[in-house]
Amino acid sequence: MIVAISSTIISFITVCFVSVWLIPYLRKIKFGQSILEIGPKWHAGKAGTPTMGGLAIVVGIILSLILCAVIFKIETAMLGAVFVYFALIGFIDDYIKVVKKRNLGLNQKQKLLLQFIGAVVLVIYSANHPDVGTYLYVPFYNDIVNFGWGYYPFTIFAVLAVVNAVNFTDGLDGLVSSVSAVVFAFFTIAAISFGYIQTSVFSSAALGACLGFLVFNHYPAKVFMGDTGSIALGGAVIIIAVMTKLQIYILLAGIIYVIEALSVALQISYFKYTRIKTGQGKRIFKMAPIHHHFEMSGLSEKKIVMIFTLITFLACVIAILTLPII
Repeated sequence: MIVAISSTIISFITVCFVSVWLIPYLRKIKFGQSILEIGPKWHAGKAGTPTMGGLAIVVGIILSLILCAVIFKIETAMLGAVFVYFALIGFIDDYIKVVKKRNLGLNQKQKLLLQFIGAVVLVIYSANHPDVGTYLYVPFYNDIVNFGWGYYPFTIFAVLAVVNAVNFTDGLDGLVSSVSAVVFAFFTIAAISFGYIQTSVFSSAALGACLGFLVFNHYPAKVFMGDTGSIALGGAVIIIAVMTKLQIYILLAGIIYVIEALSVALQISYFKYTRIKTGQGKRIFKMAPIHHHFEMSGLSEKKIVMIFTLITFLACVIAILTLPII
C-alpha cells in the first residue's frame, strides 16, 4: 500500500513539473492541435492549444516505475517497454498530424498493425507468466476460468478494442484523464488485493499521472495529451488488466470506454447500411463518439465530464464488490 501511494505521488509531481516546462515549449515550437472541420463549431477556439502533452504522462509513469519497483524484475521492465511502445505509436501519430499537417495522422490500418504487434507481445508474455497464464476472472462468477487457446484471440482483441476505445474517449477537456484516473484506482485496489506488487506500482503510477495531467487539462485545457497520451493510457489500462487477469472487468469498470467505442461502431455501421439501402447515409447520433452527441445536444463539456466520471466511479464500485477476493 505504501509503495502504491508513493508511486502515485511521484508520478503526480513528475507530471506537474514536466508539464510546467513542456507546455510553453510545445507552444514555442508551434505543436498546436488542429481541429477537424466536421467537429463542433465551438471547438474552433481550441485550435492551436499545445498537444502531445501526453509526453509528461509517459515520463511520470516510467520514472515512478523505476523508483518504486520494490524489486526490479523482468516484469516491471517488460510492462514498461510495452507501455512505451504504445506511447510511441501515439507519438508518431501526433508527429504526422502536427509536423506533416495531416490532421488524421496514421491511417487506421497502420495504427491497427502497430497495435496488433504490441498486443501479440503482451499476450505471449502474459500467457507464459506464472501468475497469469490463460486464466481470467469473470464478474459475478467468483472464480477463475481457464480460456485455454481462446485466451490468445480474445486478449488480442481486447488490447485492440481498449486502446482504441480510450483513444475515442479523449475528445473533451479533462474527460479521458478523469475517467481513466478512476479506472486506474480500481485496478490499483485489485492489484493490491491480489498481491501483484509490480502491477499495483504501474497502476498507481498511471493514476498519479492522470491526476497530474488533469491539473493542466481540465476545462479550459491548457494542453491536450494527444494520441501520445491517449494511446499510452489505453495501453496502460489493458496491460494492467491483462496482468491482473481482469480483461473482462473492463466491460464494467471501463463502461465509458465501451460506450464511446460502441457509439462510433454503431454510427459507422448504421451510416453504411442506410447508404446502401436508401442511397443516403443516416446517423444515429448527432456526432460520434457519444460525448460529442451530448455536447451538440446542449450539455457543457464540464457537465459531460462530471457525469461520465460519476458513472465510471459507480461502475468501479460495483466492479470492486464483484472481485473474488471481496
